[in-house]
Amino acid sequence: MSTTQNSGAAGNGSGIRYAPGWPGIPARWTSSAKAGIGAAPGTVSRAWFTLGFGILDEVYYPRIDQACTRDLGLIVTDGGRFFSEEKRHTDHRIELPVPGVPFYRLVNTCTQGRYRITKEVLSDPRRDVVLQRVAFETLSGEPKDYRLFALLAPHLGNRGAGNTAWVCDYKGIPMLFAQGHGAALALASSRPWLARSAGFVGTSDGWQDLSRHGHLAEAYDRAENGNVALTGEIPQQWGDFILALGFGLTPEEAALRARASLADGWDRARAAYVEGWQAWQNQLQPLDEGRDDGGLYRTSTFTLATHESRRFPGGMIASLSVPWGDSKGDDDLGGYHLVWPRDLVETAGGLLACGANEAALRVLDYLRATQEEDGHWTQNMWLDGSPYWHGVQMDETALPILLADAARREGLLTGDALAAYWPMVRAAVGFLARNGPVTGQDRWEEDAGYSPFTLAAEIAALLAAAELADLCGEADVAAYVRETADVWNDGIERWTYASGSPLARQIGVEGYYVRIAPADTADASTPLQGYVPVKNRPPGESDEPAALLVSADALALVRFGLRAADDPRIVNTVRVIDALLKVDTPSGPAWHRYNDDGYGEHADGASFDGSGIGRAWPLLAGERAHYELAAGNHAEASRLLQAMEHFAGDGGLIPEQVWDSDDIPERRLFRGRPSGSAMPLVWAHAEYIKLLRSLRDGHVFDLPPQTVARYVDHDTHAACTVWRFNHRCRTIERGKVLRLETLAPAVVHWSTDNWKNPRDTDTRDTGLGIHVADLPVDDLPAGTRVLFTFRWPEAGRWEGTDFAVVVRA
Repeated sequence: MSTTQNSGAAGNGSGIRYAPGWPGIPARWTSSAKAGIGAAPGTVSRAWFTLGFGILDEVYYPRIDQACTRDLGLIVTDGGRFFSEEKRHTDHRIELPVPGVPFYRLVNTCTQGRYRITKEVLSDPRRDVVLQRVAFETLSGEPKDYRLFALLAPHLGNRGAGNTAWVCDYKGIPMLFAQGHGAALALASSRPWLARSAGFVGTSDGWQDLSRHGHLAEAYDRAENGNVALTGEIPQQWGDFILALGFGLTPEEAALRARASLADGWDRARAAYVEGWQAWQNQLQPLDEGRDDGGLYRTSTFTLATHESRRFPGGMIASLSVPWGDSKGDDDLGGYHLVWPRDLVETAGGLLACGANEAALRVLDYLRATQEEDGHWTQNMWLDGSPYWHGVQMDETALPILLADAARREGLLTGDALAAYWPMVRAAVGFLARNGPVTGQDRWEEDAGYSPFTLAAEIAALLAAAELADLCGEADVAAYVRETADVWNDGIERWTYASGSPLARQIGVEGYYVRIAPADTADASTPLQGYVPVKNRPPGESDEPAALLVSADALALVRFGLRAADDPRIVNTVRVIDALLKVDTPSGPAWHRYNDDGYGEHADGASFDGSGIGRAWPLLAGERAHYELAAGNHAEASRLLQAMEHFAGDGGLIPEQVWDSDDIPERRLFRGRPSGSAMPLVWAHAEYIKLLRSLRDGHVFDLPPQTVARYVDHDTHAACTVWRFNHRCRTIERGKVLRLETLAPAVVHWSTDNWKNPRDTDTRDTGLGIHVADLPVDDLPAGTRVLFTFRWPEAGRWEGTDFAVVVRA
């Protein structure tokens, strides 16, 4: 029977045994706590794999944002009453036989001491195939006493539902097949299957059959359009065997690749895989030289590289995982296998830090190709640039500018190369200038307003863009964005620094930077006014006073060079951050994102389900280490680097969050160890690499020099105050010019004497979609009301409303 013949519908009398129990139980992903991730070097193979609990988890094909399996593991029986599932009933050990290469050895020992399974896993560099070399060892009894089965759960095209599974041969080779949502897979064994079955998960799949009978007593040929599973019995013989999981757009493609990979043999695939990765590692900076980091540096570098797309060079997803995946189904289509521009730029910074310059430039190329028409980047997206969520986060527009400037400072962008990226930077800085400083969402994708992190990124990006503008011959643009940066920098404390609050008195500080201040309090004397809706909290518990929410994000004011590490306001904020957010674990200290965060497991360890308790983030230990280094505390920065190393899982992957409460062994939650959130988080690995580079160099690697020179070294302040329709100031400090900004040419009709002697001033074009008029009110006494309105020449109309700004002392 050919794959084509068996993939069609069959009528009565066809001889095909259709599995009962359609459509199976609701599909779920598997745990996000990955022990390993891997992909072949080069651009040929398009199969990415993940490992967890001793088995193969999600495999992604043909794009790194398209998961095609839930898991593939082994089941051992004695043909009768003994039933042992590899992922549940063994103790797991994971090894990296070759340092710096995502080639894994998994050793799974039966908890009853009856057998041991050793597997080596890699992707075939020449094909879309994941290979496993498996050895089964009996610890009690003889090989003939056991029966061995492979259990595969296809989840093609990011969906567990709507798949079809069947068993048949490809050119005489027995295989297991599945197809759905535009992709197909075929599982072949170097030892031809003894028995095979296709069924619906939870009703007629092989797990149900084996758990009841110890063998495939109810084998079926086909299970259509549901949540399906495939099972194959592997003959027990001496020596190891190979499992080849092939992928294609059609079943025939998948089968051909699996067969060809088996024919080529394990040794050839392994040699090419290892040599390719070693060649890539050899070009990198030796940041691990003289250090005993347990191999985490090289694991981090290949983690970054592994998350890059083959079909869309430079496109890197946030994680090969679905956070709390074992509680998530098809409705959680994206998981973390999407591109977040922020995570992507952070990853590219890690690539620059370790010397993977070509990969970093590919990221810039990808950003240039996925930039929206108005200059910003969408909140997150599929690899082809299609938006997934549609929020606007201003840091995600600012950070690509900083990446371009960092590449220039590393010597990668000069002359014509710099000119080629300038249009991208110009469009992005135009979007920032027109829409900032308020952000639609902070970097945690939750709230709108004035965020210290976003403000720091925006202002640093404006100054970096100004320098690039000068280099590209646009001095007027450079002058305007520097002036805008100065205005925004002057506003940081007014927008985000709370003084004299009950929290400040409790901790014994004068004040501190808040997590975020709502935009409607922009002109208040303090951000104490207003409330922030805290996401991921139960109904009725979401609104908190802005002045009582604190985040580690304020450290970005130092990281991006806007404030000195010893600025008293920063030092005060660090005290508050430590009092509210720091948690000590056996692995070391870590910090929460902000107080009252709800993004994490519940108190009993149950998975995050839209609400929960935020847990500690290892990457924030890295950010704190960078602050300590900026403050001259090299030893403390090194201690926090070690904490990041201790937070990594058994396979060297750094999680998004670690568990920070008492141990809950039954949920596999241990204090200071990975929680059920994403693992790995590529951003965390990038932060670790940057910290290694910073410690080696003795200064913060990605610190923008423009901000340090302008605001720390020379304490530059703005000469003007800006009024615009989306950011209407009500007062202006005496001695400053009033700058009015519009998005179209205008004539400003204005007066300082209640319209007795009005004047007209034409706006000028900045070249960034913004038109400005500077009103010389700097010599007016305090208390003067400046009145103004607008005439729009292109529309041939007046604004019809008077606006006022009052001069203050």
